[in-house]
Amino acid sequence: MHRIICTAAQGLAAILLVTLVAACGAPPRVAGPAPTPIPTLIPVAKATATSVPQPAAGRQGQGRGPTRRPAADTTLATFTTADFSGAGLCAACHVGLKDQASADVSMPTAWRSTMMANAARDPIWQAKVSAEVARFPALQGVIEKKCTTCHMPMAVTQAVTEGQPVTAQGEGFFNAANPLHPAAIDGVSCTLCHQIRGENFGKVTSFSGGYTVDTRTNPPDRPIFGPYEQPVAQVMQASTGFNPVYGTHLASAEECATCHNLYTPYVDSQGKILGEFPEQTPYTEWQNSSFGAAATSCQSCHMPQAQGGVVISVVPGNLAARQPFYQHFFVGGNAFMLQILADWGGELEVTADKTHFDTTQARVADQIGKRSASLTLKSLELKDGTLSAGLQVAPLTGHKFPASFPSRRAWLHVTVADAAGRVLFESGQPNADGTIAGNAADSDATAFEPHYDRITQPDQVQIYEPIMGDNEGKVTYTLLRGAKYLKDNRLLPAGADKAKLPADIAVYGEALGDANFVGGGDLVTYQVDVKGAAGPFTFSAELLYEPLSYQFVQDLLRDKTPLTERFGGYYGETDKSPLRVAAIEPVKTK
Repeated sequence: MHRIICTAAQGLAAILLVTLVAACGAPPRVAGPAPTPIPTLIPVAKATATSVPQPAAGRQGQGRGPTRRPAADTTLATFTTADFSGAGLCAACHVGLKDQASADVSMPTAWRSTMMANAARDPIWQAKVSAEVARFPALQGVIEKKCTTCHMPMAVTQAVTEGQPVTAQGEGFFNAANPLHPAAIDGVSCTLCHQIRGENFGKVTSFSGGYTVDTRTNPPDRPIFGPYEQPVAQVMQASTGFNPVYGTHLASAEECATCHNLYTPYVDSQGKILGEFPEQTPYTEWQNSSFGAAATSCQSCHMPQAQGGVVISVVPGNLAARQPFYQHFFVGGNAFMLQILADWGGELEVTADKTHFDTTQARVADQIGKRSASLTLKSLELKDGTLSAGLQVAPLTGHKFPASFPSRRAWLHVTVADAAGRVLFESGQPNADGTIAGNAADSDATAFEPHYDRITQPDQVQIYEPIMGDNEGKVTYTLLRGAKYLKDNRLLPAGADKAKLPADIAVYGEALGDANFVGGGDLVTYQVDVKGAAGPFTFSAELLYEPLSYQFVQDLLRDKTPLTERFGGYYGETDKSPLRVAAIEPVKTK
């Protein structure tokens, strides 16, 4: 039975609630039939999406792209369901936090413009869900349950608890009229991650959204986990119904693995499910690296520590500083999608403004450009009209690079110029439309660029990427058809033994037989014919990265759904320049 617990709080709690301008609604409850809604003092987040999102005017075939419309109302969500609350409730106490260097380390402020916060709003994710359903409509329930479990985890958990359907399209969670839409669109939010229990961590049952949340304990004893011992509980219990408790598992890699180790079903051309496919496996990759051996967790890179101790709440006023404090950056590499969310946030229910996105994008550029991989020129020799260069690429990550979703790619862009600066050789030139010059896949959806140990021609490009194959061995960009990897030469983390990796994270394609491709790096040799040209010659190289490969997007856009059309409009208007991961200083031959 629901009950409003704010009225039970006495004296201090009541004063605090007035001070915070925050109140609590219906508290968590024991799993059972869906409750009858009751009034709360907290406004439900504004619904701005239609049940079937429509393309913006002028998007298709009218000579111009969609008009950019950044978010106008960036108020954090303040919804409550039986078992979850919006990030806006947490922000009442957890903003205005400073570390010992006086930097703002407020959790909601850092989180709100990340891909974690916007996991449900992500327009390519929504488009991909609709495209996969369009190709296999009989599997709509399977697809939408699998995808929303980690992208809309609060809504899914609440729906399952209450015996309600888990759907996305139509009258499902994408629909603003759905009662759980506010919880769904808040993405991977505070009261989801901090309620996950560590009971099955590291086991296969915990992967693919196998997280466990206690939906039966009533307030004010409903546990919400934090990384510090002896938490001050009274205020949070009185104002939200959650009881803060110490949980060591919150700082573990296994917490992240519940969603970031993802296995998806794969089907034949008729839609018959044949098995499971390791779509994303950074946790298993980490386990088989020196990072895993040293227990260097995901949080150490993706949630870097603040300087010194931090007082983690503005109330009560006598709290001691806590450390280490992990900043809620959740920094990855998807600057492209962050730009779309910033530009069209008004259509996507985004609750972050330009300043928030600028800050997060700067963190992404810093992460990709300083902590992802290094590039070293190991040798440079001019002999008998041939310029030979050895390039060493070394990942700095605790998992393969690029990581996770099979649309990511990194590649080497190499040029050789003569004494007058005229380019004689170029491999891997990025184009404005998102293609890579010379890449077989970008000109032919049935082909892909092989892995190279030695490159001699401009149309040979070293691209570190996963390429999926269906059960017939053909290239596919449909996630449900992905049965195996035809190519996976993503850079292996230090400590990985290529010969002993389990099948789920193994190397596939020519890289398997390349003795220069090992755990901790890859050595690529370039041999360029410069006969007849005037030296000295200048050798330049950079490692580039993008989160969405050209053919992955083109394949998605073949399905003419409102959501793919909407994303196509955004994609066409967004700068597709890759991020630079690393580069060498141009070197001249003698």
